[in-house]
Amino acid sequence: MPGLTIGDTIPDLDVDTTHGHFRIHDYVNGGWAIIFSHPGDFTPVCTTELGKIASNAEEFERRGVKLLGLSCDDLQSHREWIKDIEAYTVLSFSLSLTSLLCGYPIVADPKREVLKELNMVDPDEKDSTGAHIPSRALHIIGPDKKVKLSFLYPATTGRNVDEVLRVVDALQKSAAHPVATPANWKSGEPVAISPSGYQTADLPSKKGYLRFTNV
Repeated sequence: MPGLTIGDTIPDLDVDTTHGHFRIHDYVNGGWAIIFSHPGDFTPVCTTELGKIASNAEEFERRGVKLLGLSCDDLQSHREWIKDIEAYTVLSFSLSLTSLLCGYPIVADPKREVLKELNMVDPDEKDSTGAHIPSRALHIIGPDKKVKLSFLYPATTGRNVDEVLRVVDALQKSAAHPVATPANWKSGEPVAISPSGYQTADLPSKKGYLRFTNV
């Protein structure tokens, strides 16, 4: 992903959201955050994604992760769209309607200025006016306000929210301990380490470099 990428500090932008006006650094405020963009309001894939994220709001909160959505429409459009998202979420995930999206704000960006600063514009896809459309991008931001992981999907492909939660667990584990997480790792499974106090996989090379421990 060109431009803003892993290791970069997220720009401290002023944003207008469904929860008011604030700066991104103030919103992160020394914790973990996820910023995720959407091609547009009242679009099918985006509606399912925001609904799925809303249904997992408690899981993100349990991990200390703040959520910040972003779409290139205005606040009034966002507020009307939220009604559809809530209705869809109630039907699809058997949840009660308790203002599901009040837990996280959605940025209004009709001029697409925030999207460009956050590197969330599709380099290939354009709308009917010839303008580049927003990509289906997602940045995971650490307490130091740096990008720890980025996903970039085409507009036609919805994100896997379970995978987002999994990589949050992996990033937080590695941030807290000098470990790495192997392929398909899930919370509670062994992790790879380099110091002593581990189990070594018996490999043909006998080099003893693949080590695991429970943290």
